Amino acid sequence: MTDAASRPAPPAPPVPLSRVQADAVRRGDLPPVEEVRHGVWSVAFEFGDGIDDHSLGYVVEGSDGALTVIDPGWGVDANLDRLEQALSDVDHALADVELIAVTHLHADHLGGAEALRRASGARIALHAAEQAALADRPADAAAADADIARWGAPAEDQEALVASWGSGRHLPAVAADLLLADGDVLPITGRKLRAVHTPGHTAGHLCFVEPEQRLVFTGDHVLPRINPGIGLGGRTPTNPLSDYLASLERMVALDVPGPDALEVCPGHEYRFTGLRERAEALIAHRTDRSRDAAAALDALDRPTVWQVAERMSWSGGIASLHGYRLGSALAQTGWHVQALGRAGELRPA
Repeated sequence: MTDAASRPAPPAPPVPLSRVQADAVRRGDLPPVEEVRHGVWSVAFEFGDGIDDHSLGYVVEGSDGALTVIDPGWGVDANLDRLEQALSDVDHALADVELIAVTHLHADHLGGAEALRRASGARIALHAAEQAALADRPADAAAADADIARWGAPAEDQEALVASWGSGRHLPAVAADLLLADGDVLPITGRKLRAVHTPGHTAGHLCFVEPEQRLVFTGDHVLPRINPGIGLGGRTPTNPLSDYLASLERMVALDVPGPDALEVCPGHEYRFTGLRERAEALIAHRTDRSRDAAAALDALDRPTVWQVAERMSWSGGIASLHGYRLGSALAQTGWHVQALGRAGELRPA
């Protein structure tokens, strides 16, 4: 692993704009419904599968009173109940929801979409690449199992990797009513909420930006403290690392300094400003990881992916990672090596 002491300290995370959201992260509970702008509210949704965490979704009101829900959370009954109560608190009902706009295919963002569609009659909107990834899941699962066998992870980790990263991994089964592309404006009366394609975390990840309100909904693309994983939505013909870095550059170009800076409404943690600075910090983080990978390749002769990953600077070290998080780390290691043009130096399967 590269000597972390030789690197400058990473910048401090952005200051929360929502104290209640930041306090909820610190306490480990769910924040209350909060008004972001006139006609825009944040709603917290709990995780399923016994995971103690939550995501953030958003409700956007059109000038005709119709609602769009961005990222309705995990598909557990409590989340639909929570959304229904939140809408009641702002003088709305589930029947007012006409569109469900989803940033990406993960269960904590897309999972609740089907139940909400049944309850409201709303349409579900996804990027076309996310719909394709959901359809390709069986073939992708078999390829992921082959990756796991090739990575060279310890035998005691193999079963958990297959269950969480490979053929045992679950994704919601959803067929979208509306497929979105980069630049599409969502059909919300009186608003110009535009889709920005930001691949990397997943192939069809979308952010939604409304410059007039100075808002950007970033899903898992840019988060205030978490360094998002990459390539977490199935196989792509391009390197997810390269895609992610290019998508971060789009965020840098999208933001403006000063009082007109965009307010970031992320899929986790808390709202903040400083999109440009946070995107640049995420780019620097990936650059450090690439240096780690290069140093490991320089030091080792025909290493496995696992042996390279052991020398990279993961929070808590590679030994602290298990299951899905370990699968993500090993996959990312491979993409860093590939981006360096040094995949041929890895030990073959």
